[in-house]
Amino acid sequence: MNSALLVAAGSTGADPDLTRFGTDPFWLVLIKGVAVFAFLMIMTLFGIVFERKVVARMQVRLGPNRHGPKGWGQSLLDGIKLMLKEDIIPALADKPVFLLAPLVSVIPALIAFAVIPFGPEVSIFGHHTVLQLADLPVGVLYLLSAASIGVYGLILSGWSSGSTYPLLGSLRSAAQIISYEIAMGLAFVAVFMYSGTLSTSGIVEHQRHMWYIALFPSFVIYMISMVGETNRTPFDLPEAEGELVGGFLTEYSSIKFAFFYLAEYVNLVTVSAVMTTLFLGGWQPPPIPGLSSLDHGWVPLIWFMIKLLLVMFFFVWLRGTLPRLRYDQFMSFGWKILIPAGLIWVLLIAALRTIRESNTSDARPWLIGLAVILGLFVVAEFLFGGRSSSNDDDLDEEGPPGLENIPWPPSPGSRRDAVDIETGAARNPAVIPAGPRQREES
Repeated sequence: MNSALLVAAGSTGADPDLTRFGTDPFWLVLIKGVAVFAFLMIMTLFGIVFERKVVARMQVRLGPNRHGPKGWGQSLLDGIKLMLKEDIIPALADKPVFLLAPLVSVIPALIAFAVIPFGPEVSIFGHHTVLQLADLPVGVLYLLSAASIGVYGLILSGWSSGSTYPLLGSLRSAAQIISYEIAMGLAFVAVFMYSGTLSTSGIVEHQRHMWYIALFPSFVIYMISMVGETNRTPFDLPEAEGELVGGFLTEYSSIKFAFFYLAEYVNLVTVSAVMTTLFLGGWQPPPIPGLSSLDHGWVPLIWFMIKLLLVMFFFVWLRGTLPRLRYDQFMSFGWKILIPAGLIWVLLIAALRTIRESNTSDARPWLIGLAVILGLFVVAEFLFGGRSSSNDDDLDEEGPPGLENIPWPPSPGSRRDAVDIETGAARNPAVIPAGPRQREES
């Protein structure tokens, strides 16, 4: 598959120069690993307060403002509070799996950041090294695999809780993440075609002259998919408090509950960093005259952080703006719109790249073939995409169910008639139809 993508991209298929990796001394690798872990922990504490303050500003109210300078210590104290709370394990829970599930959610979120490039080569204590923990010829596939493993923690937490609502939430999460990971993978294919590599550092290097946000359909597909992948509003359906109490989190408390929130916000930082790396030029400066020289030393780390914070702000903006979707709408959007759109866009990009690389002057056969395939997609969507069952049509025609036969409780004045005075037995409760008249209030 990788070779086919590289051929379609017009690349020689040679892996990028990764000789800069694997030559660092052990102490330097340890420092970079600890720095990445500390960065994720700090960004998690920052992200929680940042989200609460931005949403509060959107809703014209005060956010956290008590603990720490202007409330910025609130998330740290919340974490300490959760660690000191009582740890409860349900009687029907599968205890080993119940305890393991939070760790299964956190660890993949942490290891995914190992291939994210923060900047170019710098000097640390006299040693020249790249501001990246590691890189692989298939670094983006490593990111996708690490993200897919995290869903096991949600599934195991729901199954092991021994309760109905967590189980339903875990099943929702499994279907949701699998569905939107397909769309996410399709969004990456156009990036692979233009860069000719699956290495994250190589993709950033190829964006020196053109950021891949120019592949706008891929950018939009990934932007939607990453929200569904991280269970964030408006796609926080596995945790839907309105109908599932709290979803897979219902039975968790104390530090285990905190682990799930840690995984959520680390995933938020990770997918934001992936968007920055693949579509926004990574640590490359903006293509503005006068800034192109600021691409060496420690300065690119500032560009990376600015882009990362802008993408995180987009997440918060969605949460403060959009309501939660219905689950069937969400899944229908993913399978009937997002995935077909991704397939059509990949097909179009592959055709255009092939035409350009084939050095042919007559592009009519390619365009005719592309038009035929797009027409088949449109016809298939028209014939099968909008078909609904007869029961749904009947429900739409009848409208919502009425409230005339709801058994309202009797009014206070009629409660003395509910018990037989002579025998003391309870009589049949009166059924008051909810017609046009209003209920009596005491």
